[in-house]
Amino acid sequence: MNNHGHLLVRMLKHRWRDAGDARRAIGDDGLRDLQARVIDSEREHTGEIRICVEGGLPLSYLRRRATARERAVTLFGKLRVWDTQDNNGVLIYLLLADHRIEIIADRGLNALVPEAQWAALAVQMAAAFRENHFAQGLAEAVAAVHTLLVQHFPATAGAPNPNELPDAVVLL
Repeated sequence: MNNHGHLLVRMLKHRWRDAGDARRAIGDDGLRDLQARVIDSEREHTGEIRICVEGGLPLSYLRRRATARERAVTLFGKLRVWDTQDNNGVLIYLLLADHRIEIIADRGLNALVPEAQWAALAVQMAAAFRENHFAQGLAEAVAAVHTLLVQHFPATAGAPNPNELPDAVVLL
């Protein structure tokens, strides 16, 4: 298949999916569980975790052959994950159409965690996604990010620890 054929197939695959597909893939119980995991996690560290699940890329991204990583970086900004006091927000992004996961960490945490460790984490979760266990894969991602945030930004007893960002999963 030539490049135009691949682009057409990719466009159809992405445009066929929407937020409803994201909701069905995770399930209402999965969405509640993930939100609870984020809430519980954020009690133990000063970081902020956001989860975003997107059915397919917008047409403007598909036309320019953008990657899931590019979209995740854009959403990192749009969801204001960068806007935390300690620069330790983390976006866990799942693009269903490509079964791609991207983890984008703000500079405070990213400076402490090698790129290879982030890549290994994404590869580990990909196994769950290949089996269409999306909620499980995202729960594993939250657990792994939680471990890193507790290691590098533990909450201090008695110190303020405001919830700077919403905890609900974003569906697009």
